[in-house]
Amino acid sequence: MSTTEAIEAPAPLAATPKPAVRRPVDAATLVLLDRAARKPRVLMGQRNQRQVFMPGKFVFPGGRVDPSDRAMPVFGMLEGESERRLGIRVGRPSASRARALALAAIRETFEETGLIIGTRELGIPKVPAGWQAFAEAEVFPNLEALSFVARAITPPGRLRRFDTRFFMADVRDVAHRIEGVVGPDSELVELRWLTFEEARGVDLPGITRAILGEIEGRLAAGASPRLPVPFYFERSGKRYRELLD
Repeated sequence: MSTTEAIEAPAPLAATPKPAVRRPVDAATLVLLDRAARKPRVLMGQRNQRQVFMPGKFVFPGGRVDPSDRAMPVFGMLEGESERRLGIRVGRPSASRARALALAAIRETFEETGLIIGTRELGIPKVPAGWQAFAEAEVFPNLEALSFVARAITPPGRLRRFDTRFFMADVRDVAHRIEGVVGPDSELVELRWLTFEEARGVDLPGITRAILGEIEGRLAAGASPRLPVPFYFERSGKRYRELLD
């Protein structure tokens, strides 16, 4: 089930030639929370100014799904409501696709921050390409640590388009950390743990600001996995927010 509401878009610019239609690629992002203090904090990274996509912006770690994400062994299973909602409004829904999206969020978080989310309960995983650090750290990625909390598709006409699923996890599920991943020559030049109020004061992309508000509301409502998942997209020049329920 889903409900949809339109979001008023800014006035269109002067007509320009229509760009080639680009199909969005599957991507995943992780919203990592630290709820030890009275005010929860969220991990955000500032993108390198040399990056073509959103240079200098503060974002949640994430990126596109890699073929290896379907082959990586895991600990546990995705929470049922998260897996079900990952299949809504999807052309070819499957458990393996949902699993790959969650794993992409874990892998991309490691690649951009050095943080490995998982468990050491199972020993050393046999890993595909791109996951060697998990074997060296003796960590299996833990799907039970993640919950699906939002989805957003880059509007048509952009040079890069992503169908991004946002997952939420807790810093207590970080099993290992590798130093030196973030720096002046990396995709992220710095990491910050920010309260929601502090996060709204840094340079955020519009969709990141929207998802930040969704997460804050979700926490205030108890963070139940049964809460609906917002889905942001654009159609015929209008922006929409649909609830995946």
